[in-house]
Parts: sequence; C-alpha cells; structure tokens
Amino acid sequence: MALADTDAISPAELQLAARNHGMPLEALRHDVTPLGLHYLLIHYDIPIVDPASWRLDVGGLVAAPRSLSLNDLRALPQVTRTVTMECAGNGRARLDPRPVSQPWLLEAVGTATWTGVRVRDVVEPAGGAVDVVFSGLDRGVEGGVEQRYERALPFETALADDVLLAYEVNGVPLPPQHGFPLRLLVPGWYGMTSVKWLGAITVIDHAFAGYQQEVAYRLRAHEDDPGEPVTRMVPRSLIAPPGVPDFMTRRRFVDPGVVELTGRAWSGHGAIVSVEVSADGSTWHAARLEPAGDPAAWRGWSFTWDAAPGEHELRCRCTDASGRTQPDDPPWNVGGYANNAVHRVPVTVRDA
Repeated sequence: MALADTDAISPAELQLAARNHGMPLEALRHDVTPLGLHYLLIHYDIPIVDPASWRLDVGGLVAAPRSLSLNDLRALPQVTRTVTMECAGNGRARLDPRPVSQPWLLEAVGTATWTGVRVRDVVEPAGGAVDVVFSGLDRGVEGGVEQRYERALPFETALADDVLLAYEVNGVPLPPQHGFPLRLLVPGWYGMTSVKWLGAITVIDHAFAGYQQEVAYRLRAHEDDPGEPVTRMVPRSLIAPPGVPDFMTRRRFVDPGVVELTGRAWSGHGAIVSVEVSADGSTWHAARLEPAGDPAAWRGWSFTWDAAPGEHELRCRCTDASGRTQPDDPPWNVGGYANNAVHRVPVTVRDA
C-alpha cells in the first residue's frame, strides 16, 4: 500500500471517500445505529441480484453439496444478534505517514441488529476441514489481481455459535449496499471478515491464500514484512461530540457549567470493564458504564464534566476484560489498520 507524499487527500482517495461513508459521531447516542447512518466500505461494485434466482452454493469438504435459496435459509432456525462492526482501517487518516486508501478518521463503525441463520446450520462438514471460504458476488481488481471478494475463517471459528448468515438488518431485508440478499456476520472481528453479497461457501483442507487473506488486511511494519493477519477488533471508545460544531473544523463549542458527556466503547477481545475520561490530558477519571447488552455490541458510558471557560481537549480510553487498553499512540503499520488511539475532542467552553 502506497504512502501519501503530502498531507493532501488525493483525487483517488476522495473518490473512495465519496463511495464509502462513515457514521456521524453524534449517532453514538443511538443504541442501535439507524441503517442509513451505519458505516459502509464497498471494495468493488454493488452487485445487482435477483432474489428469485439467487442461490448460496455450499461445497468442498461437506457431507453433501447444497444449493440454497432464500426461502431455504429462512426455513432454518432464526437467530438475531446486535453487533458492533468496525472497519479495520478506522483511524487510518490520522497516521503519519498516511497509507493511501479509504481515508477514515474515526467514523467507520456502527451497531446494527442482524437476523439470519448460523453457518453451522448450513455447513455439514466432512473430515479434514481446515478453513471455510466465503465468496462474495462482487468482483474487481486489487493489487493487479482480478478477483471475487473472498475471506476465510478457521473451521472451528466459522462453526462457532455466534457466526451468522444474515438476511435482515434492523428488521428489514438487507439493502443492496449492506450485502443483499445474504452476508456473513462475524461478531468481534473487523468488518472485512463479514463478506457481503454472499454466493458460495467452500470448506477446504488447507489454509486459504486469497488476496484479501494473504496480501490485504495484514499488520506489517514495512513493505517486506509478511506480517500478521488482522482479526479481532482492538478496544476503542469514542465520545459523542458535545455542544455544537464549527461547520468546517467540527470543533465543539459548549457553555460553561455541568456538561454530561456520553459515548460508546467496544472490543473484540472481551467485555468492556472500564472507560476513563480526561479534560486536561493528564488526569483521568472513571466514567459510568451503562448496563451491558448483547456481548457483541458496544457499551454506553457517561461522565459529568464541570466545564470552565477556555480551550480544552477531551479524551477517552477504555479497557476490556483481556486487559487491553486504548493506547495514546498505537504502532504504525503499512495498511493503516487497527489505529485505536485515545479519542481526542477539541472543545471551546464559552465565557459565561
């Protein structure tokens, strides 16, 4: 992945940003993100799919190959989960130097309620399974390679209780941009894993070596580093922006006195156990955690700030049950993945 020569966003990056929208941070106030505000990352083109003729082909090391219609899937036991999904590149545009790709700031996240069936209720394995490959209907060229968008999960992960094939979101059929008619949903993992416009599931006896597995979505310190795969979301907390914004800079303006700060925190490595807030960059205070909901969904928090007139930088950080905490400055990597640095919000408190 190339690095930016200047701080300026290139026309190619701007084109990506126009196609792939983030969630406005004020939408953190919703427990479940309204569907039109949920972030989107679309690698290639959105396929036009006829639901009447669409089939999900299940093959490879399975007891018997299957070709399933939407009605076939809907006849299986239904599962509904509320899940926070985040793009692996969230925060990329804040790295220095900046990897050239979709220039996310902090907005590549959303929480939705998904309905579908478990992968394990569709895939009846035979012996020798190693990976399960999920193939989308979308096609494109990346890294000079023409390909379908494909990702794989280890066999045991793919058949876990919480891994779904979703055909509804927030109570409605998947819209085209979210993977109609069917998508994979892998709670706790970054969004690139949850393949959209699903067309095939193939069980194989070796590690999958497709482009999106072995070239893209790897944590690499330099171009020659083979790196490690990006998998589960690292802990992140965000502040719902208080007060009112400046139109261009989005700097916040609030009145002095008591200000109730709120936000969300999540992690793919364990439940959120604490959130801390700072208004001076050095002193940290414990925030109040809201009751936990679905284990795969973000957790709300709040903090009462006594805002004095002047310039401030609000910060928040969280810790999960595995002991991982948001860092001030995460390690740089070639793809600009998993930048979960402490959230900083510049705020002007006006004179009384």
